[in-house]
Amino acid sequence: MPATTYLEAIRQGIWEEMERDPNVFLLGEDIGIYGGAFKVTQGMLERFGDKRVVDTPIAESAIVGAAIGASFMGLRPVAEMQFADFITCGFDQIVNFAAKSRYRWNAPAPIVVRAPSGGGIHGGPYHSQNPEAWFVHTPGLKVITPATAYDAKGLIKAAIRDNDPVIFFEHKALYRRVKEDLPEGEYTVPIGKARVHREGRDMSIITYGAMVHVAAEAAAQMEKEGVSTEVIDLRTLLPLDEETILASVRKTSKVIVLHEATITGGIGGEIAARITEKAFEWLDGPVVRIAAPDTPVPYSPPLEEAFLPNTATVVERARRLAAY
Repeated sequence: MPATTYLEAIRQGIWEEMERDPNVFLLGEDIGIYGGAFKVTQGMLERFGDKRVVDTPIAESAIVGAAIGASFMGLRPVAEMQFADFITCGFDQIVNFAAKSRYRWNAPAPIVVRAPSGGGIHGGPYHSQNPEAWFVHTPGLKVITPATAYDAKGLIKAAIRDNDPVIFFEHKALYRRVKEDLPEGEYTVPIGKARVHREGRDMSIITYGAMVHVAAEAAAQMEKEGVSTEVIDLRTLLPLDEETILASVRKTSKVIVLHEATITGGIGGEIAARITEKAFEWLDGPVVRIAAPDTPVPYSPPLEEAFLPNTATVVERARRLAAY
């Protein structure tokens, strides 16, 4: 049996949840007849019908607003943004309605907003962003960023079952590049729990999404140079698994925080602050942040390559930190 891609894992997870619960339905642009821009929803219209796989106008505010309203009526909508960049058009509904409804009047809003994000596909400044930090700053939301096919399937299922609004970031560059054998049976992955992607003793790289694979490549190279590097895959950014982060820091005493999103105001700053507040006495060097520069994502392939954090950059910074 061939290994399952990251994309197919998400598709399987959604399909299984639609089979399991008739209250789950999908809405978004081109998700029905076309099968989704990336083909995640291919075949679902034929299986579940147009009452549960709803093609919408190009209006993200309407998509999110309709999803919230449906969730108040007992349904469990999964809304696709097509590209994470255009989530801004539904931003008001997400942060001022979905995120606050439980706090204001104890009304759960069990919506999942799927947001295909990230660079590496030469999509330019409007189709390549990583806007997760906006939502991590919004109490009431859950923010998920899987890096593997196993986690993508388990977390999309957990997100659909969750009674809080979830922003589910899927890295587009991983869709068909990341594959693995998945278990036959039913499983979910817990929201809010990081995992140790690679064990190490001399240095930690804390990361998520596509950068997990960059970190793993860098760690393998550092291992050849005698530096044992641990890689922590956060999986969920809100709630953040602080316990796993701090346990790794206390073990290795040197830390790199790596993310693809631009550096200023990114989640890396929050993680660095928590480490310095709660594990300062274990540190043997400064907390190092590696991220994209503060510019829009370039369209030009050579410029995009220079913009995105890569293995060579991580190795170079890791060497400097190891020698500190």
